[in-house]
Amino acid sequence: MDRQKLLMIFGGAAVAAALLTWFLYSATVAPKSEKLVQVLASSANLPAGTRLQKIHFKKITMAAKDVPPGVLQDEKAGIDRTLLYPMGLNEPVLAGRLSSVSGADGAASMIEPGKRAVSVSVNDASSASGLIQARSHVDVLFTKPGSMLEAVTTTVLEDVVVLSVGRVVEPAGAAPVAPTGGTATPAPVSSSQNRAVTLLVTPEQARILELAKNQGRVSLALRNPKDESKSEAAEPPSVTAESIDPGGAYRSQRLKMQAQNRLRSVPNLRDDQAWAKLIGEDIDPNKPAAAPRPSEKKEPPKPRFTVDVFRGDKHVQESFQE
Repeated sequence: MDRQKLLMIFGGAAVAAALLTWFLYSATVAPKSEKLVQVLASSANLPAGTRLQKIHFKKITMAAKDVPPGVLQDEKAGIDRTLLYPMGLNEPVLAGRLSSVSGADGAASMIEPGKRAVSVSVNDASSASGLIQARSHVDVLFTKPGSMLEAVTTTVLEDVVVLSVGRVVEPAGAAPVAPTGGTATPAPVSSSQNRAVTLLVTPEQARILELAKNQGRVSLALRNPKDESKSEAAEPPSVTAESIDPGGAYRSQRLKMQAQNRLRSVPNLRDDQAWAKLIGEDIDPNKPAAAPRPSEKKEPPKPRFTVDVFRGDKHVQESFQE
Protein backbone atom coordinates (compact mmCIF):
# COMPACT_ATOMS: atom_id res chain seq x y z
CA MET A 1 0.00 0.00 0.00
CA ASP A 2 1.46 3.34 -0.91
CA ARG A 3 1.93 6.27 1.39
CA GLN A 4 -0.97 8.37 0.00
CA LYS A 5 -3.62 5.72 0.72
CA LEU A 6 -2.28 5.27 4.23
CA LEU A 7 -2.63 8.98 4.95
CA MET A 8 -6.22 8.97 3.65
CA ILE A 9 -7.19 6.10 5.99
CA PHE A 10 -5.70 7.82 9.03
CA GLY A 11 -7.36 11.11 8.07
CA GLY A 12 -10.81 9.49 7.76
CA ALA A 13 -10.42 7.79 11.12
CA ALA A 14 -9.46 11.11 12.75
CA VAL A 15 -12.53 12.84 11.27
CA ALA A 16 -14.83 10.03 12.45
CA ALA A 17 -13.37 10.16 15.96
CA ALA A 18 -13.86 13.93 16.10
CA LEU A 19 -17.48 13.66 14.98
CA LEU A 20 -18.19 10.91 17.50
CA THR A 21 -16.64 12.95 20.30
CA TRP A 22 -18.71 16.01 19.38
CA PHE A 23 -21.98 14.03 19.31
CA LEU A 24 -21.17 12.45 22.68
CA TYR A 25 -20.36 15.84 24.24
CA SER A 26 -23.53 17.50 22.95
CA ALA A 27 -25.66 14.65 24.29
CA THR A 28 -24.22 14.65 27.82
CA VAL A 29 -22.46 17.89 28.74
CA ALA A 30 -23.68 20.66 26.50
CA PRO A 31 -26.72 22.59 27.80
CA LYS A 32 -30.04 21.68 26.24
CA SER A 33 -32.44 24.31 25.05
CA GLU A 34 -35.85 23.89 26.82
CA LYS A 35 -39.15 25.63 26.22
CA LEU A 36 -39.74 28.25 28.89
CA VAL A 37 -43.07 29.87 29.87
CA GLN A 38 -44.04 32.70 32.22
CA VAL A 39 -46.59 32.01 34.98
CA LEU A 40 -48.06 33.97 37.89
CA ALA A 41 -46.62 33.52 41.37
CA SER A 42 -47.27 35.13 44.75
CA SER A 43 -45.24 38.23 45.53
CA ALA A 44 -45.26 37.55 49.31
CA ASN A 45 -46.48 35.10 51.94
CA LEU A 46 -50.27 35.23 51.61
CA PRO A 47 -52.63 33.89 54.30
CA ALA A 48 -55.85 32.10 53.50
CA GLY A 49 -58.77 34.46 53.00
CA THR A 50 -56.70 37.09 51.16
CA ARG A 51 -58.56 38.87 48.37
CA LEU A 52 -56.03 38.97 45.56
CA GLN A 53 -55.07 42.20 43.87
CA LYS A 54 -52.45 43.12 41.28
CA ILE A 55 -49.78 43.74 43.94
CA HIS A 56 -50.05 40.10 45.05
CA PHE A 57 -48.82 38.75 41.69
CA LYS A 58 -45.44 38.50 40.03
CA LYS A 59 -44.31 36.64 36.93
CA ILE A 60 -41.71 33.91 37.07
CA THR A 61 -40.19 31.80 34.30
CA MET A 62 -40.49 28.02 34.44
CA ALA A 63 -39.70 25.15 32.14
CA ALA A 64 -42.81 24.05 30.29
CA LYS A 65 -42.45 20.50 31.58
CA ASP A 66 -42.40 21.74 35.21
CA VAL A 67 -45.50 23.92 35.03
CA PRO A 68 -48.20 22.50 37.39
CA PRO A 69 -51.70 22.03 35.98
CA GLY A 70 -54.14 24.86 36.62
CA VAL A 71 -51.49 27.57 37.04
CA LEU A 72 -52.62 31.09 36.16
CA GLN A 73 -50.82 33.01 33.43
CA ASP A 74 -53.06 36.08 33.26
CA GLU A 75 -53.55 38.49 36.17
CA LYS A 76 -57.17 39.16 35.20
CA ALA A 77 -58.03 35.56 35.99
CA GLY A 78 -56.92 35.97 39.62
CA ILE A 79 -57.84 39.52 40.60
CA ASP A 80 -60.68 39.82 43.19
CA ARG A 81 -60.62 36.10 43.91
CA THR A 82 -59.98 34.79 47.43
CA LEU A 83 -57.30 32.38 48.61
CA LEU A 84 -58.70 29.19 50.08
CA TYR A 85 -55.27 28.06 51.31
CA PRO A 86 -52.14 29.97 52.32
CA MET A 87 -49.39 30.57 49.75
CA GLY A 88 -45.68 31.09 50.16
CA LEU A 89 -43.40 33.56 48.41
CA ASN A 90 -42.80 32.73 44.70
CA GLU A 91 -45.34 29.90 44.83
CA PRO A 92 -47.25 29.48 41.54
CA VAL A 93 -50.87 30.60 41.73
CA LEU A 94 -53.20 27.66 41.05
CA ALA A 95 -56.85 28.08 40.12
CA GLY A 96 -57.81 25.23 42.45
CA ARG A 97 -56.53 27.18 45.46
CA LEU A 98 -58.76 30.16 44.73
CA SER A 99 -62.46 30.77 45.25
CA SER A 100 -64.77 30.74 42.28
CA VAL A 101 -65.17 33.94 40.30
CA SER A 102 -68.62 34.55 41.82
CA GLY A 103 -67.75 33.07 45.25
CA ALA A 104 -67.96 34.75 48.64
CA ASP A 105 -65.08 36.81 49.97
CA GLY A 106 -62.87 36.23 52.95
CA ALA A 107 -63.15 33.29 55.31
CA ALA A 108 -66.57 32.34 53.96
CA SER A 109 -64.82 31.00 50.88
CA MET A 110 -62.93 28.55 53.09
CA ILE A 111 -66.14 26.82 54.23
CA GLU A 112 -66.58 23.60 52.29
CA PRO A 113 -69.97 23.02 50.61
CA GLY A 114 -72.29 21.27 53.03
CA LYS A 115 -70.46 22.58 56.10
CA ARG A 116 -71.29 25.36 58.56
CA ALA A 117 -69.11 27.59 60.74
CA VAL A 118 -70.16 27.72 64.42
CA SER A 119 -68.24 29.50 67.18
CA VAL A 120 -67.82 28.46 70.81
CA SER A 121 -66.37 30.51 73.66
CA VAL A 122 -63.29 28.98 75.30
CA ASN A 123 -60.37 29.97 77.47
CA ASP A 124 -56.97 28.48 78.32
CA ALA A 125 -58.44 25.80 80.57
CA SER A 126 -61.02 24.67 78.02
CA SER A 127 -58.86 24.84 74.87
CA ALA A 128 -55.67 22.85 75.63
CA SER A 129 -53.89 25.85 77.18
CA GLY A 130 -54.25 27.92 74.01
CA LEU A 131 -52.46 25.37 71.79
CA ILE A 132 -55.47 25.07 69.48
CA GLN A 133 -54.92 27.01 66.27
CA ALA A 134 -56.59 27.34 62.90
CA ARG A 135 -56.86 24.02 61.00
CA SER A 136 -56.33 22.02 64.21
CA HIS A 137 -58.44 18.91 64.78
CA VAL A 138 -60.40 18.76 68.03
CA ASP A 139 -63.06 16.82 69.93
CA VAL A 140 -65.93 18.76 71.51
CA LEU A 141 -66.74 17.87 75.14
CA PHE A 142 -70.00 18.87 76.83
CA THR A 143 -70.31 19.05 80.62
CA LYS A 144 -73.75 19.24 82.22
CA PRO A 145 -73.55 20.97 85.62
CA GLY A 146 -75.30 19.76 88.75
CA SER A 147 -74.69 17.70 91.86
CA MET A 148 -72.27 14.77 91.85
CA LEU A 149 -75.13 12.44 90.98
CA GLU A 150 -76.34 14.66 88.12
CA ALA A 151 -73.11 15.96 86.56
CA VAL A 152 -71.96 14.24 83.35
CA THR A 153 -69.36 14.93 80.64
CA THR A 154 -70.02 13.67 77.10
CA THR A 155 -68.04 13.74 73.86
CA VAL A 156 -70.61 15.22 71.48
CA LEU A 157 -68.40 15.75 68.39
CA GLU A 158 -65.20 14.06 67.22
CA ASP A 159 -62.46 15.07 64.75
CA VAL A 160 -63.77 18.57 64.02
CA VAL A 161 -61.62 21.04 62.04
CA VAL A 162 -60.97 24.52 63.48
CA LEU A 163 -61.60 27.28 60.95
CA SER A 164 -60.27 30.16 63.03
CA VAL A 165 -59.30 31.25 66.53
CA GLY A 166 -60.88 34.64 67.03
CA ARG A 167 -60.46 36.25 63.60
CA VAL A 168 -57.14 34.54 62.89
CA VAL A 169 -57.48 31.95 60.12
CA GLU A 170 -53.78 31.13 60.01
CA PRO A 171 -51.69 29.03 62.42
CA ALA A 172 -49.10 30.89 64.48
CA GLY A 173 -45.99 31.59 62.44
CA ALA A 174 -47.72 32.39 59.15
CA ALA A 175 -47.06 35.98 58.19
CA PRO A 176 -50.06 37.79 56.69
CA VAL A 177 -49.50 40.46 54.07
CA ALA A 178 -49.59 44.09 55.05
CA PRO A 179 -51.70 46.53 52.97
CA THR A 180 -48.58 47.81 51.19
CA GLY A 181 -47.68 44.34 49.94
CA GLY A 182 -44.94 43.61 52.52
CA THR A 183 -45.12 41.07 55.32
CA ALA A 184 -46.49 41.71 58.78
CA THR A 185 -46.48 39.73 61.96
CA PRO A 186 -49.92 38.41 62.96
CA ALA A 187 -51.43 39.91 66.09
CA PRO A 188 -51.02 37.57 69.05
CA VAL A 189 -54.16 36.05 70.52
CA SER A 190 -54.56 36.81 74.21
CA SER A 191 -54.99 33.64 76.22
CA SER A 192 -55.93 35.32 79.51
CA GLN A 193 -59.54 35.89 78.53
CA ASN A 194 -62.35 34.12 76.73
CA ARG A 195 -62.07 33.93 72.96
CA ALA A 196 -64.15 32.44 70.18
CA VAL A 197 -63.07 29.33 68.29
CA THR A 198 -64.92 28.72 65.03
CA LEU A 199 -65.46 25.09 64.03
CA LEU A 200 -66.38 23.57 60.67
CA VAL A 201 -69.33 21.23 61.22
CA THR A 202 -72.26 19.71 59.37
CA PRO A 203 -75.75 21.23 59.85
CA GLU A 204 -76.70 18.42 62.24
CA GLN A 205 -73.51 18.90 64.25
CA ALA A 206 -74.21 22.64 64.33
CA ARG A 207 -77.55 21.97 66.07
CA ILE A 208 -75.89 19.65 68.59
CA LEU A 209 -73.18 22.22 69.30
CA GLU A 210 -75.67 25.05 69.74
CA LEU A 211 -77.72 23.03 72.24
CA ALA A 212 -74.58 22.09 74.19
CA LYS A 213 -73.53 25.76 74.38
CA ASN A 214 -76.83 26.75 75.96
CA GLN A 215 -77.26 23.81 78.34
CA GLY A 216 -73.83 23.54 79.93
CA ARG A 217 -70.11 24.12 79.41
CA VAL A 218 -68.24 23.29 76.18
CA SER A 219 -64.51 22.52 76.03
CA LEU A 220 -62.17 21.36 73.25
CA ALA A 221 -59.69 18.48 73.27
CA LEU A 222 -56.77 18.79 70.82
CA ARG A 223 -56.03 15.68 68.75
CA ASN A 224 -53.48 14.57 66.16
CA PRO A 225 -54.72 15.56 62.67
CA LYS A 226 -53.62 12.15 61.38
CA ASP A 227 -55.72 10.37 64.01
CA GLU A 228 -59.02 9.58 62.29
CA SER A 229 -60.29 7.13 64.91
CA LYS A 230 -63.84 7.66 66.20
CA SER A 231 -66.02 5.97 68.76
CA GLU A 232 -68.16 3.20 67.26
CA ALA A 233 -70.69 3.17 70.13
CA ALA A 234 -74.30 4.02 69.35
CA GLU A 235 -74.30 6.62 72.13
CA PRO A 236 -71.50 9.17 72.57
CA PRO A 237 -68.96 8.21 75.27
CA SER A 238 -69.72 9.90 78.60
CA VAL A 239 -68.30 10.07 82.11
CA THR A 240 -70.26 10.45 85.38
CA ALA A 241 -69.21 11.04 88.98
CA GLU A 242 -69.01 7.26 89.47
CA SER A 243 -65.98 7.19 87.13
CA ILE A 244 -63.90 9.57 89.24
CA ASP A 245 -65.35 8.71 92.68
CA PRO A 246 -66.74 5.15 92.74
CA GLY A 247 -67.96 5.45 96.34
CA GLY A 248 -69.45 8.90 96.00
CA ALA A 249 -72.97 7.74 95.15
CA TYR A 250 -73.02 5.34 98.10
CA ARG A 251 -71.83 8.01 100.54
CA SER A 252 -74.34 10.51 99.26
CA GLN A 253 -77.17 8.01 99.64
CA ARG A 254 -76.01 7.11 103.16
CA LEU A 255 -75.87 10.75 104.25
CA LYS A 256 -79.35 11.28 102.87
CA MET A 257 -80.70 8.31 104.88
CA GLN A 258 -78.96 9.57 108.05
CA ALA A 259 -80.57 12.97 107.64
CA GLN A 260 -84.00 11.35 107.25
CA ASN A 261 -83.40 9.25 110.41
CA ARG A 262 -82.44 12.34 112.38
CA LEU A 263 -85.68 14.00 111.35
CA ARG A 264 -87.64 10.95 112.52
CA SER A 265 -85.85 10.97 115.91
CA VAL A 266 -86.87 14.54 116.83
CA PRO A 267 -89.32 14.28 119.82
CA ASN A 268 -92.82 15.68 119.74
CA LEU A 269 -92.57 18.55 122.22
CA ARG A 270 -96.35 18.74 122.56
CA ASP A 271 -96.34 15.31 124.22
CA ASP A 272 -95.94 15.65 128.02
CA GLN A 273 -94.06 12.37 128.34
CA ALA A 274 -91.69 13.29 125.48
CA TRP A 275 -91.08 16.68 127.08
CA ALA A 276 -90.45 15.18 130.51
CA LYS A 277 -88.02 12.70 129.02
CA LEU A 278 -86.26 15.48 127.18
CA ILE A 279 -85.73 17.60 130.35
CA GLY A 280 -84.92 14.57 132.58
CA GLU A 281 -88.02 14.50 134.83
CA ASP A 282 -89.33 11.22 136.30
CA ILE A 283 -92.44 9.98 134.67
CA ASP A 284 -95.14 8.45 136.97
CA PRO A 285 -96.73 5.62 134.98
CA ASN A 286 -99.80 5.68 137.34
CA LYS A 287 -100.39 9.35 136.73
CA PRO A 288 -103.26 9.72 134.32
CA ALA A 289 -102.44 11.63 131.26
CA ALA A 290 -103.75 15.12 131.20
CA ALA A 291 -106.98 15.35 129.33
CA PRO A 292 -106.77 17.56 126.34
CA ARG A 293 -108.35 20.91 126.82
CA PRO A 294 -111.53 21.32 124.89
CA SER A 295 -111.28 23.99 122.33
CA GLU A 296 -113.42 27.00 123.02
CA LYS A 297 -116.08 27.54 120.49
CA LYS A 298 -116.59 31.10 119.46
CA GLU A 299 -120.12 32.29 119.06
CA PRO A 300 -120.95 33.44 115.59
CA PRO A 301 -121.43 37.20 115.28
CA LYS A 302 -125.00 38.43 115.62
CA PRO A 303 -126.63 39.71 112.46
CA ARG A 304 -126.84 43.44 111.91
CA PHE A 305 -129.66 45.31 110.20
CA THR A 306 -129.42 48.63 108.41
CA VAL A 307 -132.47 50.92 108.15
CA ASP A 308 -132.73 53.92 105.87
CA VAL A 309 -134.39 56.90 107.64
CA PHE A 310 -135.57 59.94 105.71
CA ARG A 311 -136.25 63.18 107.64
CA GLY A 312 -137.29 65.79 105.20
CA ASP A 313 -134.44 66.25 102.80
CA LYS A 314 -132.02 64.33 105.04
CA HIS A 315 -131.20 60.68 104.56
CA VAL A 316 -129.69 58.71 107.44
CA GLN A 317 -128.74 55.02 107.71
CA GLU A 318 -129.07 53.45 111.18
CA SER A 319 -127.73 49.99 112.12
CA PHE A 320 -129.31 47.67 114.68
CA GLN A 321 -128.09 44.41 116.18
CA GLU A 322 -130.14 41.73 117.89
